[in-house]
Amino acid sequence: MIHLEYYRVFYMVAKVGRITDAAKLLSISQPAVSQTIGQMEKQLGCKLFTRSKSGVKLTGEGELLYRYVQKGYEAFEQGEKELSKMQNLEVGEVRIGASDMTLQFYLLPYLERFHEKYPDIKVTVTNGPTPETIERLLTGSLDFGVVSTPFMENDRILAHKVRKIQDTFVCGRRFLPYKNKTLDFSVLQELPIISLEHGTSSRSYMDRFLAEQKVVLEPEFELATSDMIVAFALRNLGVGMVMRDFAEEAIESGKLFELRFNKLIPSREFCLIQDKGASLTPAASKLLELLGESVE
Repeated sequence: MIHLEYYRVFYMVAKVGRITDAAKLLSISQPAVSQTIGQMEKQLGCKLFTRSKSGVKLTGEGELLYRYVQKGYEAFEQGEKELSKMQNLEVGEVRIGASDMTLQFYLLPYLERFHEKYPDIKVTVTNGPTPETIERLLTGSLDFGVVSTPFMENDRILAHKVRKIQDTFVCGRRFLPYKNKTLDFSVLQELPIISLEHGTSSRSYMDRFLAEQKVVLEPEFELATSDMIVAFALRNLGVGMVMRDFAEEAIESGKLFELRFNKLIPSREFCLIQDKGASLTPAASKLLELLGESVE
């Protein structure tokens, strides 16, 4: 194999047809260009150019070689252009993992701002509960994730708290006798409960908290999304165990009310998580920079 720099010189001479002009474009001396071409011809055992007063012209052997060198060199140039576009955020992709909850009540406004500023960047959001997001992050399928606590700690995960959230129990007019009363959590065992399915951080958190109060719930409805919990509660099908943001509109309008207890349910957090050992694309770094405005 001839040194790649020789092929660069060969390509430029063949393209412009004059050794002097090629030397200027390459920022090297004319004798250096001539010497390089001579060494190539010696190593390849054939003439690559015919020389005249007006410049140089490829021989048949030179034409054959140029067809291949041109493809390779122009591919390098295109690669550099695409890399430059990526660095300038003209192209690129960001891969994010988020749950319905973190997407709706934290991430969405930032994605809107990012898209307005960098419309050519593709943003892929993989929707799933916290455990799935963490798994995808650690296998390299995501650039970062937005999850809710609690989640299993891992030495590879760098987590930043970005927003506090509050769990609550909401219900409709069927349960008016419980309104404005201070209740013990044990009363929940007597009521039809609507909750998320097992496997989510929200369900795990509330199950663990209630277990500390010596309360074990057997929900009448276990649903895939918090929006559906609110919808079921609005139809008086039970008491919804949900993050307050999902029910806030219904609470403020009076369609639902919150149960009050003799002990506060501790708040939780949304967290921005990254794999400490992973490198980020310029696009992912820029979106993280935007999200960093909300990091506590």
